Amino acid sequence: MNKIKIGVSSCLLGNTVRFDGQHKRDAFITEVLSEYCDFVPVCPEVECGMSIPRETLRLVGTPESPRLMTGKTKRDYTTQMMDWAKNRLEELAQEDLVAFIFKTKSPSSGLRAVKVYNQSGHPVSYKGQGLFARAFVERFPDLPVEDEGRLKDAGLRENFIETIFVLQRWREHVRNGKAAELVTFHSRHKYTLMAHSPAKLRVMGALVARAGLGDFDEIRRTYFQELLTTLQTRKTVKKNTNVLLHVGGYFKTDLGVEEKEELNREIELYHKGINPLQVPLTLIRHFSRKYKREYLLSQHFLSPHPVEMGLLNGV
Repeated sequence: MNKIKIGVSSCLLGNTVRFDGQHKRDAFITEVLSEYCDFVPVCPEVECGMSIPRETLRLVGTPESPRLMTGKTKRDYTTQMMDWAKNRLEELAQEDLVAFIFKTKSPSSGLRAVKVYNQSGHPVSYKGQGLFARAFVERFPDLPVEDEGRLKDAGLRENFIETIFVLQRWREHVRNGKAAELVTFHSRHKYTLMAHSPAKLRVMGALVARAGLGDFDEIRRTYFQELLTTLQTRKTVKKNTNVLLHVGGYFKTDLGVEEKEELNREIELYHKGINPLQVPLTLIRHFSRKYKREYLLSQHFLSPHPVEMGLLNGV
């Protein structure tokens, strides 16, 4: 797989573009994710013409239609920001990004929970969205987006990273491919999709069954929209346990008594929240190699992202 191209708020990469001339370098992004991703840095405030350092900015008005203004002098940067954003978004369209990571609660880049103030300088809402973040989501509704604050949560982080790896595989093997590539993609992601939504898995399976019969371009577009919706549905311990039991069924004629007990015990310990998901998955990968279960070894559910990232150790 090629490196995954994602957009990132520039300060998270360690670039000194903040209002005070500092940065907000994020260790996970710069030390872990950088091994697998190429970054396109974006700082809306600097790129639209603001200086370093600069007066702090805030959203003023209503969450639905805020103005971007300086806190002390009340200078309005809304038009300047939006004129720049319109052109920058078209440049980003040429980058073919897979996702974007935004700076938490930024008045330009915050995805959610950004403070909105009234004209007197008092916060009236915590439901604002940064002007650039809002414009980005409207321009690229199909791209997964997240802010670095929420990526501190182990479950949200794992789901986001799994998603960008799935979408990279889609781009490399299916987006411009034929029906056979879609069939292979679906087959290798069967248990990934089941872990997110068994109901959606059935819907997508029915689409794949028609891949060689109808208008394939339309089927592929519909499948992709279903894929995006499915990946946005959070996995749970209960759903993961269901998948683990399904996968374990492949070994019912292979495993001895002690091996069956070991596998069932590790699945149960995960279900009870004692062990992370990585433990039963490691055992299943071992049994898949030992008993030459090639179909299981092809399943991305068992290895959704490089094990070196350690993301399954916390979920």
